[in-house]
Formats: sequence, structure tokens, C-alpha cells
Amino acid sequence: MNKLSPEMPELQSMNITADNITKLKSLFPEAFNENGIDFDVLKQLLGENVDEKEERYGLNWHGKRQARQLALTPSRGTLRPCKDESVDWDNTKNLMIEGDNLEVLKLLQKSYTGKVKLIYIDPPYNTGKDFVYPDNFQDNMKNYLEITGQTEEGVRVSTNAETSGRYHTDWLNMMYPRIKLARNLLSDSGFIFISIDEHEVHNLCSLCFEI
Repeated sequence: MNKLSPEMPELQSMNITADNITKLKSLFPEAFNENGIDFDVLKQLLGENVDEKEERYGLNWHGKRQARQLALTPSRGTLRPCKDESVDWDNTKNLMIEGDNLEVLKLLQKSYTGKVKLIYIDPPYNTGKDFVYPDNFQDNMKNYLEITGQTEEGVRVSTNAETSGRYHTDWLNMMYPRIKLARNLLSDSGFIFISIDEHEVHNLCSLCFEI
């Protein structure tokens, strides 16, 4: 039996970025040159549908760009069967996958994109209380004030500093790539059900509408 290696193509998760570029190239081949995508040509081909305004309405937070990139980064992990822990491995039609949910979602992209009928998510509610799973995603206040430009060299420069926004930043950074990847798995008639309370329901709704 050959030794498994993360470098083996069949064990690697789908490269979503490469897949998206392939789809884009099939639609707009003239927007590509030897160096990659020619965005000026692509904008011309898209015509009036290009939005180049600097300001736009939407949900934005510190780290959103990195969260989006995280969803596109392929996983280096591998799913391995645990046959000894199965009651009836040869005949079962069900699978229970144990692992980091972000990595597992990436690994499922290749085989299950557009095929899942129902996804249920029970994320941390971000209440600030200590539950069994990590539930406190609050930025350190000093770090938050520096990130949002409310201090310069440790001196507060805003007269009405935010007192609640820092509680949402890390939570949104955690949720964005997971919901993005879960959305890819849904079939055309599929549903995602998410359990949440009043602490993040508004941010969650905005996040889901965007994705």
C-alpha cells in the first residue's frame, strides 16, 4: 500500500481560486494574457456592471479581506476513515466527520459542491460567557482602538470611542469563511439553518445576505 502524502492531488482540497479563474477564463478568454487577468479588459467586457465607487453600502469590519482569503486558501488536511469505530462500515449510508469545521468544509468542496440539501450550524453566540467551546471573541480594547484609528501612539483621539464594536470583529472573521464555504455546498434547493441569539443576529443576517 502506497504511503499517503499531502502532495498527492487526490488528497488535496479543491483550489477554489483556481476553479473560479478557470470559469472566468471560459467566459472571458480575451481578458487573459500571459501574465494573468487583464482587469482593464475585463472591466470593458462587463460594461456598466462594474462598480468603481470608493464608498458603498455593506457590512465591513477589520479583517474582512483576510477572512475572504481564508475561505479561498486550500486545506492541507486529509480525511481518513476510522473503520474500527464504525458499527457497520460496509453497509452504512451515513458519515460522521470529526475535525476542525473550517478545514472539513474545505475538504468537502471537491466532492460535495452544489449537492447538499440541508446544513445546520450552531455557532458560538458571542455572549462573552465561558461555554465549553470558545465563545469569547472580544478584541483587546487597546488593540481595537488602534485598529479603528481611535488612538495614536496610545493617546485616544476620538471623543466618543466605540464600546461594543470590538465584540463583533473576531466573531465575523470566524463566521465569514465558514458560511462562505457552506454556501458553496448547497444544492439549488438547499437550505442553511443557523441557531443564534440577539448578540449577533443582525450581523449574521447581513453576512448571509451578502454571501
